Amino acid sequence: QVQLVESGGGSVQNGGSLKLSCVVSGHTSTSLCVGWFRQAPGEEREGVAAIFTESGTTYTAGDLKGRFTISQDNAKNAVYLQMNRAQFDDSAMYYCAARLDSSLLGCGIREDFQYWGQGTQVTVSS
Repeated sequence: QVQLVESGGGSVQNGGSLKLSCVVSGHTSTSLCVGWFRQAPGEEREGVAAIFTESGTTYTAGDLKGRFTISQDNAKNAVYLQMNRAQFDDSAMYYCAARLDSSLLGCGIREDFQYWGQGTQVTVSS
């Protein structure tokens, strides 16, 4: 019943900006952990950022801080990933994932996520 739908992917020029959206439905949890991940061809899956919806506490991978920002809009049941100053290495398939009934300390890119979206492609021109 739980569904995650990503949108906002596409092509962006080097140095440009893009905002991805993840809408989570089919649940009544007030302590949701939602994470963003990415995987480029020939590369391992990489954790990007996560947010604990009850408090709005965010976590961002160290090498992406300053360029990527995760946020939420509870009224829309949406979690966003703002990508700024995009570079070629950001090109990947981006996935969002969710775990119901998470916790402040448990939420992060190391969380054991239960549900995954189908992904949205991001391509950055060189």
